[in-house]
Amino acid sequence: MTPGPEAECAASCVPSITSSGHRVCLLTADGVRIEAAHTPRRAPSEADPAACADTPAIVLAHGFTGALERPALRRAAAAFSQHADVITFSFRGHGGSGGRSTVGDREVEDLAAAVRWARALGHRRVATVGFSMGGSVVLRHAALHGPGEHGERTDAHPDTVVAVSAPARWYYRGTAAMRRLHWVITRPTGRLVSRLGLRTRIHPEDWDPVPLSPTEAAGLLAPTPLLVVHGDRDPYFPLDHPRMLMSAADPATAELWIERGFGHAENAAAPELLGRIGEWITAHTPA
Repeated sequence: MTPGPEAECAASCVPSITSSGHRVCLLTADGVRIEAAHTPRRAPSEADPAACADTPAIVLAHGFTGALERPALRRAAAAFSQHADVITFSFRGHGGSGGRSTVGDREVEDLAAAVRWARALGHRRVATVGFSMGGSVVLRHAALHGPGEHGERTDAHPDTVVAVSAPARWYYRGTAAMRRLHWVITRPTGRLVSRLGLRTRIHPEDWDPVPLSPTEAAGLLAPTPLLVVHGDRDPYFPLDHPRMLMSAADPATAELWIERGFGHAENAAAPELLGRIGEWITAHTPA
């Protein structure tokens, strides 16, 4: 991904300069246009390539039905911008991005495009933070773009990974919230409700093939530092999910936080928790 992707914009994906940074459209490897925004740690007028090189970037991957402009993601971006430059984007089928949601499968390409943009801006250190569906995406993305057989990395590789409220396995229906979500995803009426009521466009076809599970991906991340964050009041995924992820990860490079009173994903993440995650990223993103 090269700088200056504005020519690839969809009608609903408009590049602009804002008070918090600038917005572009990115083209994924499979041809989907993705809206993205860059929020620098310092004012845009003070930013320069050398500063980007020394400042880590945090790329935020939102949960299902989230988007770049949703208040919860903006709050998270504001909190993380105290520690690093922040890249936010809308997954395919969400917000002003093109395409349709595949609920965690092809979304890996969206995240890869955002990480490539962070590196095109000059950032040598890039962390990915994913919430819920985005948590599964950052795990799979890191497994696919991490060190290869000979230790090489792609330009889309993350240096640090944080999965918040992430599922450990696919097709989980053990909670009422997940049963409702599966109705939305799998039924024509549910997809209509999602498009009209949740502003999320869902692809009607089943996965083929079924992607690598988050737990399998967690086992492939080392030596990339991994933080798994989960709430003990999560209405979607109970605590066996983060524990499964940790059981697969390398204990030398992975850490688990079980947060008391925390619910689910970016909508429930308090500024104090986001601040601690930002501090952890700063400490664990290698130069």
